[in-house]
Amino acid sequence: MGNQLKNGLIYQNPVLVLLLGMCPAIAISTSIFNGLGMGLCTTFVLFFSNITISALRKVIPENVRIASYIVIIATLVTVVDLLLQAYMPALSRSLGLFIPLIVVNCAVLARAESFANKNTVLASAIDGLSMGLGFTAALLAMSAIREILGAGMLMGRNIFPSGFQPVQLMTLAPGGFITLGCIIALKQWMSNRKGGKA
Repeated sequence: MGNQLKNGLIYQNPVLVLLLGMCPAIAISTSIFNGLGMGLCTTFVLFFSNITISALRKVIPENVRIASYIVIIATLVTVVDLLLQAYMPALSRSLGLFIPLIVVNCAVLARAESFANKNTVLASAIDGLSMGLGFTAALLAMSAIREILGAGMLMGRNIFPSGFQPVQLMTLAPGGFITLGCIIALKQWMSNRKGGKA
């Protein structure tokens, strides 16, 4: 279990290593509120889709496998979307179209095909949770950097003196690409340094 959690958070992080789910990572990571919301929604879908697909893997016919996965994932995304609209309308409005787009998020479908389809329900549940937490951690790191530099705030609170000029680029898509590239480079540098010491 510990190794699976490390895989999702560090060694096979969906955003920083596998480079999956980059569209929502770049688009909505302008604030911690958005990043946490999107990360938790994706974690929910990953966790329960992995469990469901693993439980049904011997029942689903091979020739409709992918279509079946998409139906399962779309059902879970609909549940998440309706719950957000009912209980967290501000987050639902903020994330907008990116909640329904979880259905086609490569990270979710990739884990269904590469892991849940071949492993037990428990292992698939842990994998879904670890990958979701890794996705959330990457979004939070990006969101914190972009919110601090782009708005001079962290979680809606000013953290710089009144003379601070926010870097407007960080709130736009290029700022997302720059932030993601810098975080990936830092992660690779740390991994290479750790590998060199070993």
